[in-house]
Amino acid sequence: MKKVKRDEIVKFCDEYLEADTFKDYCKNGLQLEGKEEVGKVIVGVSLSEKFIKAALTKNPDMLAVHHGLFANQFGDPPRIRSFLRNRLKLMLKNDLNLLGYHLPLDAHPKIGNNINLIRKLGLKKKCRIETERYGEIGFVGSLKSEMPFSEFVEYVNEKLDTTAFAIQGGKDKVQNIGIISGGASNNYLDAMWAGADTYLCGAIEENVVRELEETGMNFINAGHYNTERYGIQNLGELIENKFNIAVEYIDIPNEV
Repeated sequence: MKKVKRDEIVKFCDEYLEADTFKDYCKNGLQLEGKEEVGKVIVGVSLSEKFIKAALTKNPDMLAVHHGLFANQFGDPPRIRSFLRNRLKLMLKNDLNLLGYHLPLDAHPKIGNNINLIRKLGLKKKCRIETERYGEIGFVGSLKSEMPFSEFVEYVNEKLDTTAFAIQGGKDKVQNIGIISGGASNNYLDAMWAGADTYLCGAIEENVVRELEETGMNFINAGHYNTERYGIQNLGELIENKFNIAVEYIDIPNEV
C-alpha cells in the first residue's frame, strides 16, 4: 500500500481550504497527531465513538471529519473526561491522525457544504451571504420559476433525503433560496438582506420562530447532519486523487 507523509496531506488541505483565514470554534487542520505516514483515510461528518470504531475496522491511519474536536468540549481550564476521554483514548491507542475542518468546509466555493446544497437543489447561484461573525459563508440560489412553498419543502425532502421542519413566515410562492448549512438559524436576516425569500439551514432556535413571522421570511430546517454531508466527502475525493491513497467515507446517520 502506498503511503504519504501526514504533513503533506495536512498542508494540502489547509491551503486548499484556506483554513487559517477563519475565526472558528476549533482548530481547523490537524487536531490530533498520529503516525507520520498515511496509507488510508476514513472521512465522515462527525467524530464519535461509533464513527471511530467503524473506521478502525478499515485499518486507517487518518480520520478526517467536519465536526471534530471543539474548544467547548475541553472547558476552560481544560479537562478530559467522559465521551471526550473515550474518543481520545481510542484514537491515541491506534495512533490515528485526526483532521477537522469546520467553517472552511461550509464556506468553500467549490467543494463546500453550502455550494453543494445549491447544486443538489438545482438552484442557480446568485450571490454569497455575508455574515458579521464569519464573513462569506452561504449562498443565495434561485429556482427557474416560482414554486409554492409547500411544494418546495417536499422537493427539499426528496433531494436531501430528509424530513424538514418548515415555517411559512413569508409569501406563498418562493424562488430565491438562502442557504447556510448546520446551526445557522439566526443568520436568516443575512439571507434576507442578500435577497432571499426563503432560508434553509440545519437547525432552529426558539427565538427564530416569531422573528420569521415578524420579518416575513420562509424557513426550512433540513437537519444539521443532512446539510453537512457533502464537503467532507468532496475533501476525501480530493485527497484520494491528489495522493493516490485509499479514502473511504463512513456514514453514521443522525436525524438531527
